[in-house]
Amino acid sequence: MMNRRNILQAAAGLATLPVLATAARADWKADFPELTFAVVPDENATGTEKRYEPFIQYLSKQLGVPVKLRIANDYAAVIEGQIAGNIQIALYGPSAFARALMNGAKTDAFAMQVNKDGTKGYYSVLYVKADSPYQKIEDLKGKNLGLVDPNSTSGNNVPRFEMNTMGIKPEEFFSNVVYTGSHENAVIALQQGQVDGAFNWWNDENESMLRRMERKSMAKYDDFRIIFKSNQIVNSPFAMLNTLPAELQTAIKDAFFSIEKNDPEAFQVMTDGEQQLWTPITNADYQVIIDLNTFVDSLRKS
Repeated sequence: MMNRRNILQAAAGLATLPVLATAARADWKADFPELTFAVVPDENATGTEKRYEPFIQYLSKQLGVPVKLRIANDYAAVIEGQIAGNIQIALYGPSAFARALMNGAKTDAFAMQVNKDGTKGYYSVLYVKADSPYQKIEDLKGKNLGLVDPNSTSGNNVPRFEMNTMGIKPEEFFSNVVYTGSHENAVIALQQGQVDGAFNWWNDENESMLRRMERKSMAKYDDFRIIFKSNQIVNSPFAMLNTLPAELQTAIKDAFFSIEKNDPEAFQVMTDGEQQLWTPITNADYQVIIDLNTFVDSLRKS
Protein backbone atom coordinates (compact mmCIF):
# COMPACT_ATOMS: atom_id res chain seq x y z
CA MET A 1 0.00 0.00 0.00
CA MET A 2 1.32 3.45 -0.91
CA ASN A 3 1.58 5.96 1.93
CA ARG A 4 0.62 9.61 1.55
CA ARG A 5 4.19 10.68 0.74
CA ASN A 6 4.51 8.12 -2.06
CA ILE A 7 1.14 9.09 -3.49
CA LEU A 8 2.14 12.77 -3.56
CA GLN A 9 5.48 11.94 -5.21
CA ALA A 10 3.73 9.84 -7.87
CA ALA A 11 1.18 12.57 -8.47
CA ALA A 12 3.93 15.17 -8.76
CA GLY A 13 5.73 12.99 -11.29
CA LEU A 14 2.59 12.58 -13.40
CA ALA A 15 1.92 16.30 -13.25
CA THR A 16 5.29 17.07 -14.84
CA LEU A 17 4.83 14.71 -17.80
CA PRO A 18 2.82 17.09 -20.02
CA VAL A 19 5.26 19.91 -19.27
CA LEU A 20 8.25 17.75 -20.17
CA ALA A 21 6.54 16.55 -23.34
CA THR A 22 5.74 20.13 -24.36
CA ALA A 23 9.32 21.18 -23.68
CA ALA A 24 10.63 18.30 -25.81
CA ARG A 25 8.42 19.36 -28.72
CA ALA A 26 9.60 22.97 -28.49
CA ASP A 27 13.31 22.35 -27.88
CA TRP A 28 14.15 21.81 -31.57
CA LYS A 29 13.18 25.42 -32.40
CA ALA A 30 16.07 26.69 -30.28
CA ASP A 31 18.51 24.66 -32.40
CA PHE A 32 16.70 25.28 -35.68
CA PRO A 33 15.26 28.83 -35.64
CA GLU A 34 15.24 28.67 -39.46
CA LEU A 35 15.07 25.78 -41.93
CA THR A 36 16.19 25.52 -45.54
CA PHE A 37 14.24 23.72 -48.27
CA ALA A 38 16.22 23.22 -51.48
CA VAL A 39 15.27 22.12 -54.97
CA VAL A 40 17.48 20.93 -57.81
CA PRO A 41 17.42 23.22 -60.87
CA ASP A 42 14.58 22.29 -63.21
CA GLU A 43 13.18 25.52 -64.59
CA ASN A 44 14.51 29.08 -64.37
CA ALA A 45 14.87 30.74 -60.96
CA THR A 46 11.83 33.00 -61.39
CA GLY A 47 9.59 30.10 -62.34
CA THR A 48 10.90 27.99 -59.48
CA GLU A 49 10.32 30.77 -56.96
CA LYS A 50 6.74 31.29 -58.14
CA ARG A 51 6.08 27.56 -57.98
CA TYR A 52 7.41 27.01 -54.47
CA GLU A 53 6.76 30.31 -52.65
CA PRO A 54 3.21 29.44 -51.49
CA PHE A 55 4.48 26.06 -50.28
CA ILE A 56 7.34 27.71 -48.40
CA GLN A 57 4.88 30.05 -46.69
CA TYR A 58 2.68 27.09 -45.80
CA LEU A 59 5.62 25.11 -44.42
CA SER A 60 6.77 28.09 -42.33
CA LYS A 61 3.30 28.46 -40.85
CA GLN A 62 2.91 24.77 -40.09
CA LEU A 63 6.34 24.37 -38.49
CA GLY A 64 6.32 27.66 -36.62
CA VAL A 65 9.77 28.75 -37.86
CA PRO A 66 10.82 30.52 -41.08
CA VAL A 67 11.61 28.20 -43.98
CA LYS A 68 13.95 29.54 -46.65
CA LEU A 69 13.79 28.40 -50.27
CA ARG A 70 17.16 27.62 -51.82
CA ILE A 71 17.23 27.25 -55.59
CA ALA A 72 20.45 25.36 -56.20
CA ASN A 73 22.83 26.29 -59.01
CA ASP A 74 23.27 22.62 -59.86
CA TYR A 75 22.37 19.18 -58.56
CA ALA A 76 25.67 18.82 -56.70
CA ALA A 77 24.90 21.90 -54.59
CA VAL A 78 21.90 20.17 -53.00
CA ILE A 79 23.94 17.05 -52.31
CA GLU A 80 26.79 19.07 -50.77
CA GLY A 81 24.34 21.18 -48.76
CA GLN A 82 22.78 18.13 -47.16
CA ILE A 83 26.15 16.54 -46.47
CA ALA A 84 27.21 19.77 -44.74
CA GLY A 85 23.91 19.92 -42.84
CA ASN A 86 22.99 23.33 -44.29
CA ILE A 87 19.93 22.02 -46.14
CA GLN A 88 17.43 20.31 -43.89
CA ILE A 89 14.80 19.37 -46.51
CA ALA A 90 15.27 18.85 -50.24
CA LEU A 91 13.44 17.81 -53.37
CA TYR A 92 15.85 15.66 -55.36
CA GLY A 93 15.86 13.91 -58.67
CA PRO A 94 16.24 10.15 -58.12
CA SER A 95 19.88 9.96 -59.27
CA ALA A 96 20.86 13.04 -57.27
CA PHE A 97 19.30 11.53 -54.15
CA ALA A 98 21.05 8.23 -54.76
CA ARG A 99 24.31 10.15 -55.21
CA ALA A 100 23.75 11.90 -51.89
CA LEU A 101 23.41 8.53 -50.17
CA MET A 102 26.46 7.18 -52.00
CA ASN A 103 28.46 10.20 -50.81
CA GLY A 104 27.48 9.75 -47.17
CA ALA A 105 24.68 12.28 -46.74
CA LYS A 106 22.69 11.58 -43.58
CA THR A 107 19.35 11.97 -45.31
CA ASP A 108 16.16 9.94 -45.57
CA ALA A 109 13.56 9.97 -48.32
CA PHE A 110 10.11 10.35 -46.79
CA ALA A 111 7.73 11.36 -49.59
CA MET A 112 7.54 10.56 -53.30
CA GLN A 113 5.77 12.50 -56.02
CA VAL A 114 2.66 10.77 -57.41
CA ASN A 115 1.35 11.48 -60.90
CA LYS A 116 -2.20 12.65 -61.49
CA ASP A 117 -3.21 9.19 -62.72
CA GLY A 118 -1.77 7.53 -59.61
CA THR A 119 1.40 6.19 -61.22
CA LYS A 120 4.72 6.73 -59.45
CA GLY A 121 7.18 6.95 -62.29
CA TYR A 122 8.27 9.02 -65.27
CA TYR A 123 10.42 8.64 -68.37
CA SER A 124 13.54 9.95 -70.02
CA VAL A 125 12.72 11.09 -73.54
CA LEU A 126 14.82 12.43 -76.38
CA TYR A 127 13.31 15.45 -78.12
CA VAL A 128 14.11 16.71 -81.58
CA LYS A 129 12.43 19.53 -83.48
CA ALA A 130 9.23 18.39 -85.15
CA ASP A 131 10.42 19.50 -88.59
CA SER A 132 13.81 17.79 -88.32
CA PRO A 133 14.60 14.60 -90.30
CA TYR A 134 15.66 12.57 -87.24
CA GLN A 135 13.56 9.50 -86.39
CA LYS A 136 15.80 7.58 -83.98
CA ILE A 137 18.91 8.11 -81.85
CA GLU A 138 21.15 6.63 -84.53
CA ASP A 139 20.10 9.43 -86.91
CA LEU A 140 21.85 11.94 -84.62
CA LYS A 141 25.33 10.53 -85.25
CA GLY A 142 27.77 13.40 -85.62
CA LYS A 143 25.22 15.92 -84.30
CA ASN A 144 25.05 17.88 -81.04
CA LEU A 145 23.36 16.27 -78.04
CA GLY A 146 21.91 18.10 -75.05
CA LEU A 147 22.04 16.51 -71.61
CA VAL A 148 20.98 18.19 -68.36
CA ASP A 149 23.38 17.62 -65.46
CA PRO A 150 25.78 14.78 -64.50
CA ASN A 151 23.48 13.97 -61.56
CA SER A 152 20.22 14.12 -63.53
CA THR A 153 18.33 10.84 -63.86
CA SER A 154 16.32 11.49 -67.01
CA GLY A 155 18.79 14.05 -68.33
CA ASN A 156 22.00 12.01 -68.07
CA ASN A 157 22.18 8.68 -66.24
CA VAL A 158 19.27 6.88 -67.88
CA PRO A 159 20.25 8.22 -71.34
CA ARG A 160 23.81 7.01 -70.87
CA PHE A 161 22.61 3.61 -69.66
CA GLU A 162 20.21 3.26 -72.59
CA MET A 163 22.77 4.40 -75.16
CA ASN A 164 25.29 1.94 -73.76
CA THR A 165 22.85 -0.90 -74.46
CA MET A 166 22.78 0.34 -78.08
CA GLY A 167 26.56 0.33 -78.28
CA ILE A 168 26.69 4.12 -78.37
CA LYS A 169 29.50 6.00 -76.59
CA PRO A 170 28.12 9.55 -76.51
CA GLU A 171 31.43 11.45 -76.52
CA GLU A 172 32.49 9.49 -79.61
CA PHE A 173 29.14 9.13 -81.37
CA PHE A 174 28.01 12.76 -81.22
CA SER A 175 29.90 15.79 -82.46
CA ASN A 176 29.38 17.50 -79.09
CA VAL A 177 27.72 16.58 -75.78
CA VAL A 178 26.48 19.61 -73.86
CA TYR A 179 25.31 19.82 -70.24
CA THR A 180 22.68 22.55 -70.21
CA GLY A 181 22.26 22.79 -66.42
CA SER A 182 18.48 22.32 -66.19
CA HIS A 183 15.64 20.57 -67.99
CA GLU A 184 14.23 23.90 -69.09
CA ASN A 185 17.59 24.97 -70.50
CA ALA A 186 17.82 21.69 -72.44
CA VAL A 187 14.56 22.51 -74.25
CA ILE A 188 15.74 26.07 -74.89
CA ALA A 189 19.04 24.81 -76.32
CA LEU A 190 17.11 22.59 -78.73
CA GLN A 191 14.67 25.37 -79.53
CA GLN A 192 17.53 27.73 -80.43
CA GLY A 193 19.43 25.17 -82.48
CA GLN A 194 22.36 24.86 -80.09
CA VAL A 195 21.75 21.11 -79.98
CA ASP A 196 20.00 18.74 -82.39
CA GLY A 197 18.47 16.51 -79.73
CA ALA A 198 17.89 16.94 -76.01
CA PHE A 199 16.98 14.53 -73.24
CA ASN A 200 14.34 15.51 -70.70
CA TRP A 201 11.72 14.23 -68.26
CA TRP A 202 8.24 13.27 -69.41
CA ASN A 203 5.33 11.84 -67.39
CA ASP A 204 2.72 11.57 -70.13
CA GLU A 205 1.15 13.68 -72.87
CA ASN A 206 -0.23 16.06 -70.26
CA GLU A 207 2.77 16.64 -68.01
CA SER A 208 6.45 17.19 -68.78
CA MET A 209 8.92 20.03 -68.66
CA LEU A 210 7.87 20.86 -72.21
CA ARG A 211 4.20 21.07 -71.15
CA ARG A 212 5.16 23.31 -68.23
CA MET A 213 7.04 25.58 -70.60
CA GLU A 214 4.05 25.65 -72.94
CA ARG A 215 1.80 26.71 -70.05
CA LYS A 216 4.21 29.62 -69.48
CA SER A 217 4.26 30.48 -73.23
CA MET A 218 7.95 29.57 -73.43
CA ALA A 219 7.58 26.79 -76.00
CA LYS A 220 5.01 24.92 -78.10
CA TYR A 221 4.65 21.22 -77.45
CA ASP A 222 3.90 20.45 -81.10
CA ASP A 223 7.16 22.07 -82.22
CA PHE A 224 9.01 19.01 -80.89
CA ARG A 225 8.93 15.24 -81.39
CA ILE A 226 9.98 12.38 -79.13
CA ILE A 227 12.25 9.87 -80.88
CA PHE A 228 13.16 7.81 -77.81
CA LYS A 229 11.43 6.94 -74.52
CA SER A 230 13.06 4.96 -71.71
CA ASN A 231 11.57 2.43 -69.34
CA GLN A 232 9.76 3.98 -66.38
CA ILE A 233 11.88 5.63 -63.67
CA VAL A 234 10.84 5.84 -60.02
CA ASN A 235 9.53 9.34 -59.19
CA SER A 236 11.48 12.03 -57.36
CA PRO A 237 11.80 12.03 -53.55
CA PHE A 238 11.59 14.63 -50.83
CA ALA A 239 14.27 13.94 -48.24
CA MET A 240 15.22 15.35 -44.85
CA LEU A 241 18.30 15.04 -42.68
CA ASN A 242 17.92 12.03 -40.42
CA THR A 243 19.93 13.87 -37.77
CA LEU A 244 17.06 16.27 -37.16
CA PRO A 245 15.23 15.91 -33.83
CA ALA A 246 12.47 13.31 -33.96
CA GLU A 247 9.85 15.93 -33.11
CA LEU A 248 10.94 18.08 -36.04
CA GLN A 249 10.98 15.14 -38.44
CA THR A 250 7.43 14.28 -37.39
CA ALA A 251 6.31 17.89 -37.80
CA ILE A 252 7.78 18.03 -41.33
CA LYS A 253 6.01 14.82 -42.36
CA ASP A 254 2.74 16.01 -40.84
CA ALA A 255 3.00 19.28 -42.78
CA PHE A 256 3.72 17.54 -46.07
CA PHE A 257 1.00 14.94 -45.83
CA SER A 258 -1.70 17.38 -44.72
CA ILE A 259 -1.11 20.07 -47.36
CA GLU A 260 -4.08 19.03 -49.52
CA LYS A 261 -6.35 19.62 -46.54
CA ASN A 262 -4.59 22.63 -44.99
CA ASP A 263 -3.51 24.57 -48.10
CA PRO A 264 -4.81 23.06 -51.35
CA GLU A 265 -3.96 26.25 -53.26
CA ALA A 266 -0.25 25.98 -52.38
CA PHE A 267 -0.29 22.35 -53.51
CA GLN A 268 -2.05 23.33 -56.75
CA VAL A 269 0.56 25.99 -57.55
CA MET A 270 3.46 23.72 -56.68
CA THR A 271 2.25 20.84 -58.85
CA ASP A 272 0.27 22.64 -61.59
CA GLY A 273 -2.60 20.40 -60.54
CA GLU A 274 -0.83 17.47 -62.21
CA GLN A 275 -0.03 15.44 -59.09
CA GLN A 276 -1.81 13.55 -56.35
CA LEU A 277 -0.72 13.90 -52.73
CA TRP A 278 2.75 12.50 -52.11
CA THR A 279 3.13 8.94 -50.86
CA PRO A 280 5.42 7.79 -47.99
CA ILE A 281 8.67 6.08 -49.04
CA THR A 282 12.06 5.01 -47.68
CA ASN A 283 15.62 5.01 -48.99
CA ALA A 284 15.18 1.38 -50.04
CA ASP A 285 12.92 2.56 -52.88
CA TYR A 286 15.99 4.12 -54.53
CA GLN A 287 18.37 1.15 -54.40
CA VAL A 288 17.72 0.56 -58.10
CA ILE A 289 18.89 4.14 -58.78
CA ILE A 290 22.04 3.60 -56.70
CA ASP A 291 22.72 0.59 -58.92
CA LEU A 292 22.12 2.76 -62.00
CA ASN A 293 24.55 5.42 -60.74
CA THR A 294 27.16 2.78 -60.02
CA PHE A 295 26.83 1.43 -63.55
CA VAL A 296 27.08 4.88 -65.15
CA ASP A 297 30.15 5.58 -63.00
CA SER A 298 31.75 2.45 -64.43
CA LEU A 299 31.09 3.73 -67.96
CA ARG A 300 32.96 6.94 -67.20
CA LYS A 301 35.95 4.98 -65.92
CA SER A 302 36.10 2.62 -68.90
